[in-house]
Amino acid sequence: MTTIKIANAQFWVHDQDEALDFYTKKLGWEVRADVMMEAWSFRWLCVAPPGGDGPALVLMPVPGQPMLDEASSAQLSDLVAKGAGGTLFLETDDCKAAYDELSARGVEFNDPPTVQPYGIDTSFRDPSGNNIRLTQALEFDPGRH
Repeated sequence: MTTIKIANAQFWVHDQDEALDFYTKKLGWEVRADVMMEAWSFRWLCVAPPGGDGPALVLMPVPGQPMLDEASSAQLSDLVAKGAGGTLFLETDDCKAAYDELSARGVEFNDPPTVQPYGIDTSFRDPSGNNIRLTQALEFDPGRH
């Protein structure tokens, strides 16, 4: 059987430069691709945590014409701002240390690291409103409530 893997995931963003600044300066991620396709007036912008070869996050601008009409584009933009654009789940080996480091870089968290049945968890949003959860997975017991 052929190999299939996840190459990228995508978030809608209101401003690619603002998103790029957030993900690279505040989260400390690296740029995997930043390519302008002049013929299409389209920028392919991907970021990811440094040092890995796993999937990258595509920072895709909320589309307008010809993909979406003006009203639909505005609706999508509003939904993203409200956090309805999806969630990115990140994992760390030390949630409290990551929380402290990212807070010092200016990331505004929704809540402090909190013990949950699956691990220690916190969350924040990017400048466009996309949800990001940061979790330190602990030994999971399906019988634990």
